[in-house]
Amino acid sequence: MQKIRKGDKVVVLAGKDKGRSGEVIQVMPKEDRAVVRGINLVKRHQRQTASQEAGIISKEASIHLSNLAVADTDGKPTRVGIKLLDDGRKVRVAKRSGDQIDG
Repeated sequence: MQKIRKGDKVVVLAGKDKGRSGEVIQVMPKEDRAVVRGINLVKRHQRQTASQEAGIISKEASIHLSNLAVADTDGKPTRVGIKLLDDGRKVRVAKRSGDQIDG
């Protein structure tokens, strides 16, 4: 079970965006990376196509999962644990507060 999933609210722990938070757009488990909305923005040159104009655009680059932590209910970073429920399902739990993580 993955500890960080698409749709999670995460906090950046290291890098140029340290302390900022955003929502996970995409997770790449094989590369141990994730793309977070509004974080790690890079400028790319875009060639003109039928649907898109040419120019320099800003887009999110991926960030390593070790530099991300799930945001707890108060917005502070927390580690993620896995708890086994009575019916045999596994759920993610915030280590800081003990609350179940939705998603």
